[in-house]
Amino acid sequence: MIKKYTVYVIQSQNKRYYTGITENMEKRLREHNEGKSKWTKRFKDWKLVYKEEYKTLSEALKREKFIKNQKGGIGFFKIIKKVKQINDAG
Repeated sequence: MIKKYTVYVIQSQNKRYYTGITENMEKRLREHNEGKSKWTKRFKDWKLVYKEEYKTLSEALKREKFIKNQKGGIGFFKIIKKVKQINDAG
């Protein structure tokens, strides 16, 4: 089985964002909502708002770093909006 690395952005009930990488998105989202992540346990009701899949960890790490470097600015919200439009259309 080929591994996939998912770069993801989740959003909390109070509009906080968290960006990460995982090999199992469903499990990781559940862990965030169960308070098993140091940073996200302070907030509640995380939902997935963005994801991309990569074949290598190196590619995923580069993308995660790029997203995090946006620091919630215009570039970050362009990424989120693009995905939101895709999700709304489907």
